[in-house]
Order: sequence, then structure tokens, then C-alpha cells
Amino acid sequence: MHSNHLLLEEPIRMASILEPSKASFFPAMTKIVGTLGPRSRSVDVISGCLKAGMSVARFDFSWGNCEYHQETLENLKAAVKSTKKLCAVMLDTVGAEMQVVNKSEKAISLQQDDVVILTPNENQEASSQLLPINFAGLAKAVKSGDTIFVGQYLFTGSETTSVWLEVDKIEGDDVICKIKNSATLAGALFTLHASQIHIDLPTLTDKDKENISTWGVPNKIDFLSLSYTRHAQDVREAREFLSKLGDLSQTQIFAKIENIEGLTHFDEILQEADGIILSRGNLGIDLPPEKVFLFQKAALYKCNMAGKPAVVTRVVDSMTDNLRPTRAEATDVANAVLDGSDAILLGAETLRGLYPVETISIVGKICAEAEKVFNQDMYFKKTVKYVGEPMSHLESIASSAVRAAIKVKASVIICFTSSGRAARLIAKYRPTMPVISVVIPRLKTNQLRWSFSGAFEARQSLIVRGLFPMLADPRHPAESTSATNESVLKVALDHGKTSGVIKSHDRVVVCQKVGDASVVKIIELED
Repeated sequence: MHSNHLLLEEPIRMASILEPSKASFFPAMTKIVGTLGPRSRSVDVISGCLKAGMSVARFDFSWGNCEYHQETLENLKAAVKSTKKLCAVMLDTVGAEMQVVNKSEKAISLQQDDVVILTPNENQEASSQLLPINFAGLAKAVKSGDTIFVGQYLFTGSETTSVWLEVDKIEGDDVICKIKNSATLAGALFTLHASQIHIDLPTLTDKDKENISTWGVPNKIDFLSLSYTRHAQDVREAREFLSKLGDLSQTQIFAKIENIEGLTHFDEILQEADGIILSRGNLGIDLPPEKVFLFQKAALYKCNMAGKPAVVTRVVDSMTDNLRPTRAEATDVANAVLDGSDAILLGAETLRGLYPVETISIVGKICAEAEKVFNQDMYFKKTVKYVGEPMSHLESIASSAVRAAIKVKASVIICFTSSGRAARLIAKYRPTMPVISVVIPRLKTNQLRWSFSGAFEARQSLIVRGLFPMLADPRHPAESTSATNESVLKVALDHGKTSGVIKSHDRVVVCQKVGDASVVKIIELED
């Protein structure tokens, strides 16, 4: 696993680039989030996605109702059962999204230099001269000269299906705009994005709350992707809402940064959220193009240092219709990995794309190649320096486990954990080998019945780079006598052997609690 670690800073033989990569049980350390939709909701296709490397399934509530998504989820459960591959569930909210309402679903043709009126009167018919929108306050929010972007949902910014408008004047509640490029809008729903303007809509809408209560709760969702997060308060309010829903108090909240407002409050949002999604589609409209890479690098660095998962979106748009990504896209995926991304999120590519399984497979291969040239040594030193001294007890154990694993060239790190925190901290130091987090279930009661925790914690590590969960038998407590620990360790090692990560004579680093102490030990396997 380690002999093939190249460093880009050192000269390499060019011909060695073409040597085929060794197959590994884990397709890549970087995780892939796939959005399930019309092209990817049958049991067969979902099974293909899981085998290709998808570990989180995203359900986008900007379209489709609860029944539709429930059918897809039942198919996902069947696919998980048949492939024996764990998959977490993410609910993506609609949030403060402005939309053009096209009830007739007829294609609308817009011509450059013509005038079009945006009106909050949703009962009107959409046409080339008039676009009804779902937000009454637009006229108060924009002024003459402002830019408005209208595109098909999950827009790619391709100029034939999306349009730039310039605000000409305001008349009452209507906004009169000049069309900057000719385009044809097709479908029932287009997103409307006003550049760098505060839109007075709630981050968690009533519709979102209803979706979470009626769909999220019974399905015990692992992640909530909070669209259009603009302030830390948005995350606090969402968390308060989830905490009242019993089963969802453990659901992790990922703040989706989509505009300048979210960018300016990034630091405080990061403190409150469990993870961050960089929604580059919308950000790409709000930010000048030359600033997009800078935000990505800065945001990923901050997430890495905080030890919180960072997810990058909109990487291989062209694969929605093509079997191969463009050169720029292939490079972009690799750069996201080198910048420190935990996961890559695929939207349109799997939702309505023609090649959902192939897309996941190709993105996984690019990630795996990029991981080989990731400068772990430099990253480790940077992280240790950032954390500073004195380190907390857990942080010190985690960094020591990673350092030991690298020094002895261990093939895997095994971490016993019940909350998942210890394993996430180990992954924060980006070891070059996989971390198997053995989640030990805890017994808990609500005065009426006993139940085991653990499934949530196991699935939530499916979005963290390099972390691979395994649920232990509940009869084995996490911190207890050495006898039970040995038996759990044996199960974990067997799991590693069958999956091909561990071979005889390999070294393995184990991180566990014994009584009050945390222990890092190195074991060498016999035949």
C-alpha cells in the first residue's frame, strides 16, 4: 500500500505514471456522495453505485415528494442488503432557494437584448416575456444594474440552458430585466440566483421542516445538508429543531455554503456545523471566477484543521451526458483531494446523468491516484503545529497512533470507539493507510425499552476520508477486560483479512481504551 506513495515534490520517472495501479479493497480513501434520482433509483443501478464506491446517498428535496424519495430509499435498503456495503443517508433541504415557476412545463425561449419581467404572481403563465417566481421580496432586494442568473435546476452554467439577466428597473413588485444571452429554459423548475444580494427567506423553510418530520424521522437520516447556510444561527436553529425530533438528535448537520453571505460567516458556521459542503455551482455565480479556487483551498484547510469533514460539489458536470470527464474536470477532482477534501458530491451526474455508475467509478479512480501523491508528511506536521501544545488527551493519542502507523509501515489502523470521535480524530491526521473504526454499541434506555446505539456512529464515518466502519457485536463493551477486547480485535482482524487489507506478517496499529487509559499498540501478525 505504501511502496507506491510518490511525492510530487520529488522527480519521478515519467513512464512510471503509466504503470497500472494496484487494485485495493477500498476503491479510494476519499468518499463519494451520490444523489439518487430518476436515473439512479432502481435496485440494480444503486447496487452498481455502491459497488463502484458510493458510501453516502443524497436525497434532494428540491424536487420529488416524500413518497417518491421513500421508494428510492427502499430500493437503497435492498441494494445495501444484496451488496453488503454500508451506505449513509443524507437529506438535502430546499432552503432559501428562489425558483421560477413554470406550471405548463413548456420550453421558454429567451432572446438576447429582449426584456423579461420577473413577477411574484405565481398564478400567471410563464412565457418569454414573463417569469413568475416564488418570492415576493425580490423587488425590494435588487436595484438597477444587479445581475440575476436563471438556470435549470442543478445548472451547469452552460449558456444554452441558463441565462444572465440585468435588472433594468423596478415597477411595484415586478422586476424588469434585460436578457444578456439567448437561451432556452426547459422543465418545470429553474433556480434563480441573485448575485451577492441578501434574500430574506428562512434557511429552514416550513416545507423543509415538514419533509424532515415526515420523511427524515422515520428513516433516521444520518446527515442533514442545510442548503443556503448563511449564519451560525441557521445551524443552531436546525439543531434545535432536530433535537425535538427524538431519533434525529444524533443526525449530523452539514452546512452548505452557497453564497457570499455564507462565505463571510464561514468561521462561525464551521464551529457550529458537523461538516461543510462547498456548493461550488452557486458559489461560482456569486464569486468572480478567479476567486473560486482560493475559497476552496482556504475553506478545505480550515475544515481539515478543525477535523470536520469537507465535501466538494460540481466536479464532473460533463459526465451527465458523456462517458469521460474533460481534462479540466479530471484535474479538478484530483486537486480537490490534494486540497484536503473528505468527499466528492455528485449531483446531476448521478441524479439525471446517463452514466451514474461509471461516473462514480471514474471519480473514485481519480481520487485513489491523487491520494498516492498526497504529501502526508507535510500535512501531519502542519496539523500538529496548528493544534499546538498542550494537546488534549484524545488528540495526542490520535496523532501518536498515526505517527506510529507510518513509522512501522502498518497496513491498517484499528480504532475502538463508541461515539466515533476517536476514529474521526485519527482520520484528521490523514494516515496513508485505512482506519477501521470498530464501533462498539452502547446500551441505552428511554425508560420504556432498551436499545443499542452504534449504527448512526458507524454510518456517519462513511463521509470521512480514510475511515471505514465496522459494527461490533453489542456483547463486547468498548472499555473492559482484556479478554473481551481481544475477541473484538480478532473479529476486526478477520474482517481486515477477508477484505484483503491485512495479510500475514503485516503490522497493525490498534487504538483502544483499557480501563481509564487509552492505549496505542503495534501488533505483528503471524501466518
